[in-house]
Amino acid sequence: MSVGVEESYLYCRDIARRRARNFYYSFVLLPREQKMAMCAVYAFMRFCDDLSDEAGASTAAIDRWREELDAAIEGRMPENPLWPAFCDTVARFRIPRQYFTDMIVGVRSDLEPRTIETFDDLYQYCYRVASVVGLTTIHIFGFESPEALPLAEKCGIAFQLTNILRDLREDEEHGRVYLPREDLRRFGVERFEAGENFRRLLRFEVERAREFYATSRPLLKLIHRRSRPSLWALIEIYRRLLQRIDGAGERVLEERVRVPAWEKVGILGRALVAGLE
Repeated sequence: MSVGVEESYLYCRDIARRRARNFYYSFVLLPREQKMAMCAVYAFMRFCDDLSDEAGASTAAIDRWREELDAAIEGRMPENPLWPAFCDTVARFRIPRQYFTDMIVGVRSDLEPRTIETFDDLYQYCYRVASVVGLTTIHIFGFESPEALPLAEKCGIAFQLTNILRDLREDEEHGRVYLPREDLRRFGVERFEAGENFRRLLRFEVERAREFYATSRPLLKLIHRRSRPSLWALIEIYRRLLQRIDGAGERVLEERVRVPAWEKVGILGRALVAGLE
């Protein structure tokens, strides 16, 4: 059954509220039009990700999702209620279609057991599943300088590297090892298990992620002022997550490291008070 645009936005907002966790905390700092647009984009990306992770995941299902994307952009609206809001957002904020097709390609690659040989290979994967999120987001945040684009790309890399370190054990159990084999060989790690070699590997990867956070930091000054508290909060939540991963050390192999809700609320409060002029 087809739905109207406003109803579609409410549907996407409900998905974001239930599933977004880190992202939704930053959405609430935005004006309503931008917040609803972020929810629409998040809903699309959530569906993409679920297609590779849930039971019964298949290339056929992802290929059908790509066909739905093409149809929706061309005005032939599929049945999924997220599409009207998604298409309205893409048109309103002039978001390049290629970002979404790149993400589908990245998600599709997750369906097979994965090993990555070099950091260049990992970078390409992170670009497809995370940098395109950053590039999409800054179109909603608003920017003028083309210098914002490569910085948003690097910010997405930082986020995805953080996610990879958080999910090492879970991904390994699903046959997915995202850390480059060249790094594993360098530190003498054959599989993820507690020990000095793993600790050295983890420190190395944490520092690599920190470098990407530092490199992308000037992005805050390049997006529209009203969006800066939201982006700052999102970066700070992920930066704190990386800090907790570093502090957990070997425990990342035993438990899922998180930033607690009270800490996220405190970050939002700081963002609002500071204003980030």
